[in-house]
Amino acid sequence: MTELISLNSESATNRLVLLHGWGADANDLLPFGKLLTHGLKDSFEIVSVSAPQPHPSGSGRQWYPLYPHEWEQVPNAVIDLERRLNNLCYKNITLNKTMLLGFSQGGAMALEIATRIKFKGVFAISSYPHPDWKPLKDIPPIFLYHGNMDQVVPKEASQKSLDILLKNEAKSELYLFDGGHELTIDLIDHCRGKIKEQFLS
Repeated sequence: MTELISLNSESATNRLVLLHGWGADANDLLPFGKLLTHGLKDSFEIVSVSAPQPHPSGSGRQWYPLYPHEWEQVPNAVIDLERRLNNLCYKNITLNKTMLLGFSQGGAMALEIATRIKFKGVFAISSYPHPDWKPLKDIPPIFLYHGNMDQVVPKEASQKSLDILLKNEAKSELYLFDGGHELTIDLIDHCRGKIKEQFLS
């Protein structure tokens, strides 16, 4: 199994960490990461992390079983991912220059990791909150994205995440885009604009 794929740049001053969805692997979000950071004035290193468990279909990976949901595996999955992310070399590009982005199941994992690691910002796309998820007031800014025609993970899941975040006084916002359980050009443009506006000087 490929633990992670890293697209390095000697001139990189920022890092984007990607967490893929259920049944995908570390290769899945790389084109999205390249498109997202293309044209930004600051150079990015892109790191795409592969989930540890094989997908039951025989191809792809999963962070934990989803059908049926095995929520009891979530805490160990989160601890394992936290350990792996902390093992990344943060010396040259520190956490306050590192952004985390997850899609679907990877987005749910990103929401969890945001309560444990102080990333500069977190993007959770087409995601959902785990049962008993408890964000803290001082977690990084979280930007939620969801297709308004998503039939895999209903948009209400991201609305629930937003409600929980705002209740806990966390900085967060939700952007609904035209589309389903997918990554669209509109979504990429909005994400890139948010990175420029919020995080790049």
